[in-house]
Amino acid sequence: MADYRPRRPNGQSARVVASAGAIPVVPPGGLAPERAWGQGDAMSEHRATVTWQRGDVAFDYESYSRNHSWEFVGGTRVEASAAPDFLGSPEGVDPEEAFVAAVSSCHMLTFLALAARKRRTVNIYRDRAVGFLEKNAEGRLAITRVVLRPVIHFDDSVDISDDEIERLHHLAHEHCFIANSIRSEVSVEPQTISQ
Repeated sequence: MADYRPRRPNGQSARVVASAGAIPVVPPGGLAPERAWGQGDAMSEHRATVTWQRGDVAFDYESYSRNHSWEFVGGTRVEASAAPDFLGSPEGVDPEEAFVAAVSSCHMLTFLALAARKRRTVNIYRDRAVGFLEKNAEGRLAITRVVLRPVIHFDDSVDISDDEIERLHHLAHEHCFIANSIRSEVSVEPQTISQ
């Protein structure tokens, strides 16, 4: 699982105390699994079709197009490319951006599921997440760190402390499917939180 480093807005590390049993954990969709899933048992499958075509452009490093498409089972199609630094188009989503969005989205969905179970109504959740491409310990380029910066607006009827929000973030990270699938460090730096 990715390392979790909760941080206060001032950059200081925050102490997280959480008990996994304190909040019932459910998948981000909010449905409790019907049976316990062991290692090797697929709870679900997730498919994507990635398509690239050369066209009539020469196939050398400087010339070939990095533009391609991602298609998903529900019919959604995303125009993708390499990052502009790697000769891609800024108009396409690059894999690094998609990775950061997946980490942020998974954390958010898990946070919302936990908040709903605790009856802590969230009206708006916005995260300006950033990932850092740099050399890892082996000297290879990797997204080594992802910083999540969520701003969460709870309903006016919700009375929630910073400590409880921090516990929810800790549990969201602990149970996020994507965070459990990567080696990158993930830190959560909550921004101004309003009720």
